[in-house]
Amino acid sequence: MSFLQLYLPLYFIAYLTLAFIWPSYRTYRQTGINPVTFGKTDNAHDYIGRVMKLLIVLLMVSIIIFSFIPSRYTYLGPITVLEQAACFYTGLILMHLSLIWIAVAQYQMNKSWRIGIDEVHKTELITRGLFRYSRNPIFLGMIVSVSGVFLVLPNTLTFCILFSTYFIIHIQIRLEEAFLVQQHPEAYKQYKTHTRRIL
Repeated sequence: MSFLQLYLPLYFIAYLTLAFIWPSYRTYRQTGINPVTFGKTDNAHDYIGRVMKLLIVLLMVSIIIFSFIPSRYTYLGPITVLEQAACFYTGLILMHLSLIWIAVAQYQMNKSWRIGIDEVHKTELITRGLFRYSRNPIFLGMIVSVSGVFLVLPNTLTFCILFSTYFIIHIQIRLEEAFLVQQHPEAYKQYKTHTRRIL
């Protein structure tokens, strides 16, 4: 087993822990509120939640096949033109910087952090820290991290995951924007005028 075959599963576990499990636990401990708001209805919000879960599972499958069933990796359609050192090291850098970026942004959200749209509990509009430069720094970090994984592990499946992640996140952003305009009418409209949606 190569270093990368060992490291990618460990990175994936660390990513899930730092980006989802730990902040969910921290928010619940601070507020008593479950920050995961995606439900089981057929509306657009909950459908996006299911798609996001599927993309995470597919990314995990890609890593598992690469690391533990390498004889089946060719079935994922390797993009050999990208299998070069420049892409690999760029991907590694993006993976790690984006994870740090996500962790910082989540810390800055503090008790307002949610996975999805919380229509029950009103949260503070966060405009400080990384949110001064992007209205959606966590989503930006997610796109960059998946881009990094694609460059490190370039194949048809990871490309489709990246493509789908980009568009599903942009749909979710627009749903959240519509909600925030209702929850913080004047404050969010003013925030939009001087801070970009992504970067």
